Amino acid sequence: MFRILSLCLGALLSISAAIADDCPPQGWTKEKLVALRTAEFEIANQSERETFAEAIVACTASPDPFLRDQIAYEALAHMLRGGQLRTEVRVRIARALLARLEGDDPQGFAGPFAALVLSESVRADGIEPYLSDELRNAIAESAIAYLKATTDYRGFDEHEGWRHTVAHTADLLMQIARNPNVKDRAVLARLKDAVGAQIAPSAHFYIYGEPERLMRPIILLAQRGVIAQSEWDAWFEAIGRPAPLASWDEAFASQAGLAKRHNLRAFLYAVWTNARLSEDKKDDLLLPGAEALLRRIP
Repeated sequence: MFRILSLCLGALLSISAAIADDCPPQGWTKEKLVALRTAEFEIANQSERETFAEAIVACTASPDPFLRDQIAYEALAHMLRGGQLRTEVRVRIARALLARLEGDDPQGFAGPFAALVLSESVRADGIEPYLSDELRNAIAESAIAYLKATTDYRGFDEHEGWRHTVAHTADLLMQIARNPNVKDRAVLARLKDAVGAQIAPSAHFYIYGEPERLMRPIILLAQRGVIAQSEWDAWFEAIGRPAPLASWDEAFASQAGLAKRHNLRAFLYAVWTNARLSEDKKDDLLLPGAEALLRRIP
């Protein structure tokens, strides 16, 4: 029995080691990756570039912040923005990132960085469509579910780098909101509600710019013009409810209440300021609700 358990444990450790060995990709040392970054991720050979792009997706889950952020994210963003990858390669990368967004994430890196790179995939699709309607909608629905369900509010750590689940997923929702190929009004409405679910958590004070990042998909949704004034007013009314507090006056009696008040007001100021300064008059749809709450919440 002990031998069987030992063999099973050995197999699991071998699998974990194999997964870890995926980053850096085979044939790429950290030194070579540093040099590639210095060269602005330019790989002349198309086949080598695309092989690298698909392989570096594994590094979006790396515990090494350099490999995760400065190599995987920056390389993929550069190649997607530069149109350097063929359609079939971009689709495979999007599917691989979607699987990571939906998969287990014990260290808390895979999901946030899958969302961040997927935002680049969806951005590219908004400029030149290459995702199928099925895959585009799957990304939207998974992003909505992921943001609503998250309870990980870790931002930056000097040793581990960024996680930033809320902000990175908000970036993905922003690109979905602005993508003209996402035409399902119900999906766009659920986007708005997913943002609403994370505006004012009481378990954490936002200190890493999350309210501003959550504001962006809301501004872009307003500019789509598919959500009526009455719906926006009802949405602001809903996010402005003090529950589980009996009233906003109780916010000053607990850390949870103070966090909820702090986070909501930071979001409202971001929305009101950006809508007021916007040249797109559709953003005026957001002003009544945001202003009413700012006046109501002490």
